[in-house]
This record gives sequence, structure tokens and C-alpha cells, in this order.
Amino acid sequence: MNRRTALKTLAAGATLPLLGPARAASGSQPSALNSQPRFTLGVASYTLRGMPLENALQAVKRVGLDRISVNRLHLPWENSPPGWAAQLVKFKESGVAATCVGVLTLKDDEAQMRTAFEYVKTMGVSLFSCSPARAALPRLERFVKEYDVRAAIHNHGPENEDWPSPHEPWKAIQSLDSRIGLCIDVGHTYRAGADPAQCIRDYRARLYDVHLKDTAVPVGTKKDEPIPVGRGVLDERGILRALIDTGYSHTIWCEYEQSPEDPMPGLAESVGYVRGLLRGMA
Repeated sequence: MNRRTALKTLAAGATLPLLGPARAASGSQPSALNSQPRFTLGVASYTLRGMPLENALQAVKRVGLDRISVNRLHLPWENSPPGWAAQLVKFKESGVAATCVGVLTLKDDEAQMRTAFEYVKTMGVSLFSCSPARAALPRLERFVKEYDVRAAIHNHGPENEDWPSPHEPWKAIQSLDSRIGLCIDVGHTYRAGADPAQCIRDYRARLYDVHLKDTAVPVGTKKDEPIPVGRGVLDERGILRALIDTGYSHTIWCEYEQSPEDPMPGLAESVGYVRGLLRGMA
């Protein structure tokens, strides 16, 4: 085996624990305790907010992934509707699929929410993460029914009054259509005083999205200090174990918010750490 073949073999093996879309679709059904992950790994484009969209897509490929959750900083949605469709060719050419958009801040406003859902429709995704005003929840429910897409409410930590942890949106959606669920941001969840792994287990029935990150600050801190996954205070192994045990089958988004001017070292380290954990757990 020559050096090039050996490196290709190693690279292919390193991605096995993450499961590609085809393998995930043919995996075992969720059970009380699953031994293999059914989810895929992607990058939240907020990580790459200091780059133009084309460079951000290439950055996702550089860390060996092919999925992105598109943030408004890469593709604005409120004020530039004519530009949406024209941008889609960039994803196709790059080989990186946009399978989610967000986080969309939604007001209790008919026109603004209609624009948001048209954006989701144009992007061709069936899921978006959002931060709706509490008063907007009935309107949000009407729109998810009309457009038949899922909306995952993203929690924002102790500095946010409405959705600090997953507990608050979970309580708020109980009487609403099941297409409205949760996007658990594990770092914000921890800072809000909740256990991310336990929230994943408790709210698995309507857990549609996960933002995976790490933090260096203690519980209750309102100003976050992002850090590469594995260097901070979160129990990342416990979080991944909860996702595997509950049969979570969507995407977990690696979100490294530090150093927007040069995010690649931290992003690569975070992705590598997650891969290492999954390989060890397997």
C-alpha cells in the first residue's frame, strides 16, 4: 500500500462513526438503547460568519463534512428575497448540502413570517431553527401546517428571557402541532443551569436539531466564552451518548463561535474531537 492509498483509507475510516446519509437511513430503528449513532454531523455556518459563502462551503469540505445549516449572515432572508434562488447553485457546485437554515428570529408579524417560510421553501429544506416571540407561537403553528415544515425553537442561555433552556420551549409547545419542536444548543443549555444530556433524553420526542459546542464559563454566566469542543466544561461524551441512546436521527451542527476571522483551527479540532469520541464509543 503506497502513501496516497494509505491516507485515503485512513480518511475514509475516520468518518465511519458519523454515518453518512445512506447508512443512517438504513440503520436500526430507535430503541431504548442504541449502540450506533443514527445522526449525521454538519457545520452551523455561523461558525464561518467571517467568510463569504463560497469560502464557507469550501471550509465545510476541508473538515470532511458535506452539510451546512445556513445562517442569515451568509444568505440574508428578510431584505433580499430575489437573491435566494440564485445562491442555490453555489451549494450544488460545492457538494455541500444546505439541509437546515436558522436561527430565524420571528416576530408576531404576518408579512415577516410569510417571508421566513418562503425563504425556507426556496432553500428546499424541511427544517429550520428559530427564535419566535412567545406571542408568535399561534401564528408559527399556522404556518408550519400550511408549509408542512418543522420549526425547531432554539434556546439562547440565561441572557434570554423567553427561551434560556430547552425547558421553556418544551412547555410552550405542548398544545401545538408536533411539527414545532426543539433545537437544543448544548452550550446555552448548560449556562442556563440545565443538563444538556438529560434534556436530550427528556425531550427526544420533539428534538429536531442540535447545536454542538463547548464553553469555558460556569453555569449562570450570561456572557459566553466559546472554546473548541473538548477543551471546555461540557460532558460531550454524555451528550453524544444521549443522542445515540435516544435514536436521534437528524443532524448535529458543530458550532464554534470563537475567532470568526480564523475559525478553521478551532472547527477542525472540534470535528476531530467528536469523531474521536464516536470512534471510541463505537
